[in-house]
Amino acid sequence: MTERPKKVTAATVVRTERPTPHLIRLVLGGEELAGLPVGAYTDHYVKLVFPPDGVTYPHPTDLASIKRDFPAEQWPRLRAYTVRAWDAAAGELTIDVVHHGDEGVAGPWAARLRPGDRVLFTGPGGAYAPDPAADWHLLAGDESALPAIAAALERLPAGAPATVFIEVDGPADELPLASPGAVELHWLHRAGRPVGEALVEAVRAVDFRPGRVHAFVHGEATFVKELRRLLRVERGVPRADLSISGYWRRGLDDEGWRSTKAAWNAQVEAEESAVLPA
Repeated sequence: MTERPKKVTAATVVRTERPTPHLIRLVLGGEELAGLPVGAYTDHYVKLVFPPDGVTYPHPTDLASIKRDFPAEQWPRLRAYTVRAWDAAAGELTIDVVHHGDEGVAGPWAARLRPGDRVLFTGPGGAYAPDPAADWHLLAGDESALPAIAAALERLPAGAPATVFIEVDGPADELPLASPGAVELHWLHRAGRPVGEALVEAVRAVDFRPGRVHAFVHGEATFVKELRRLLRVERGVPRADLSISGYWRRGLDDEGWRSTKAAWNAQVEAEESAVLPA
């Protein structure tokens, strides 16, 4: 995975939108966005920087300087968000933030933003884009993966077959998604069920097409782990043809998940290695 040096970029809110009841779309602009290296991947992400209340960082700055010059209690919280779109000509970066009322850090913050407000972030990073040489594509995720899936669908070659599953709370959370590919899009409504349960059922029931699949599975870590085992162990999808990651994990805030993610991933790798052919 590639990522720019952790320089803190300052952007300005151009406008905000509410495409669904649980989604806030931020359109950011500003001189510091000029030349932003976005375009190679469809899962480009930035890390929003949230200083504690009453703390202001000098600008320009970077995360290393902040951690060197400020006490630990004044270090920022970071939240990673996928870039939904980048308009280089207009210099506008679009980020979609899931909003569930007063829950979390980024959702309530995004709901309060107004045009002209300042937004800090690091990045972008990224690692995935649909392989045009693949015979077909499989994409699955929850709301947190929706921006990356939407961007990937827009990047598919004309006529490229793709089977897509997106799990959301209900019908009001569906969005129109465009693609030049031959897309079979399935919206799954959670309707009170545990996150990812419907996704696992749906992907397990897929009739795999012939040829090489390029798969993208992102979202809550528990269902991602189940789908990783299904694809890697049961379906035999090579690791190189699978982009899969837990963006978040039930019961943990972002800091808690980041502090345990490496150990979680190592355990998943060990479990796979124990059952896959050498």
